[in-house]
Amino acid sequence: MSENTKHVTYEDAGVDTAEGGRAVDAIKQMVAETNRPEVIGGIGGFGGLFSAAALKDMEDPILISGTDGVGTKLVLAQILDRHETVGQDLVAMCVNDILASGAEPLFFLDYIAIGHIEAEHMAKIVRGVADGCKLAGCALVGGEMAEHPGVMRPDDYDLAGFSVGVVDRPKMLDPENVRPGDVILGLPSTGIHSNGYSLVRRVIGVDGIVPGTPEAAAKKAELEAIEVAPGLSLADALLAPTRIYVKPILELLRAGAPVHAIAHITGGGITENLNRALAADVDAVVERNGAAMGWDVPPVITYIAEHAELAPNEACKTFNMGVGLMLICAPEDEAAITAQLEAAGEHPFRVGTCVEGTGKVVYADER
Repeated sequence: MSENTKHVTYEDAGVDTAEGGRAVDAIKQMVAETNRPEVIGGIGGFGGLFSAAALKDMEDPILISGTDGVGTKLVLAQILDRHETVGQDLVAMCVNDILASGAEPLFFLDYIAIGHIEAEHMAKIVRGVADGCKLAGCALVGGEMAEHPGVMRPDDYDLAGFSVGVVDRPKMLDPENVRPGDVILGLPSTGIHSNGYSLVRRVIGVDGIVPGTPEAAAKKAELEAIEVAPGLSLADALLAPTRIYVKPILELLRAGAPVHAIAHITGGGITENLNRALAADVDAVVERNGAAMGWDVPPVITYIAEHAELAPNEACKTFNMGVGLMLICAPEDEAAITAQLEAAGEHPFRVGTCVEGTGKVVYADER
């Protein structure tokens, strides 16, 4: 051991345990706001406790888990110094995935790796996580804040999330139920959601910019000055949080709506997600005419796709194109399901139809 390494404390090495404790205190109330009756105790233990007693009332309860992150959208959050909504993105990416099986999200945990913990900064991030959990109706039962000095910049951070849900096996959605003639309905996205940001970063020119620098301030001003729609800046549009579809969809399913399958449109866009909701002998024909989809595409997606000069197929396998969630049902049930969704405040629209095929997504303008 060298002379320079004698009597070094954990704080000398860059880990501020006292600030970590203050961060935990700052988020306790946020976490408590997400509690469900099944939650036992609070945060601070070695594990989150959640009663499974209600599962005994199900015929065959199936637990479904999902994990994801926010990805490089966090680069924009750091350059723009806006951290209050990325936590909702984190929750959405997990709970929307397990919703595709018809499952109710029960609880959620997060993992935050950061260069240096500051309680106020951490509270902003966790506020978004807590807000997302409330929108999904699941409890935030715990998480981890890991300080990584010397590995990450002090203001750099990354997020990961983990969700567990449950569905009764007889009510579980199964792509094998999808048949030729079925219709595909879509629910609008709020924009790009949390995928495709590696391309977005290239288009808007933020690669290599370090948050907190004059270059970052200049880029922030530029993105806030560009309008993609009247009154909507590019900065606001790019950081719009991912929609959480849990409550209206669970309400629909609990009312007995005969939904055959659901697709969450995430990384890979329409092309590489809708096919996950198809039977092996069925294709999905999505309405498209050249670069125009059969519904309104959010201006921010159009802006990025045009500036990247994406061909229609590239755009459709990169972005959600304005559809965050798709539902597949029999044609005779379309009107009733549409009416139920509209009664819940949703704005569903026809995405396409199902035909005989081999389990892939095709586009109307290519048939």
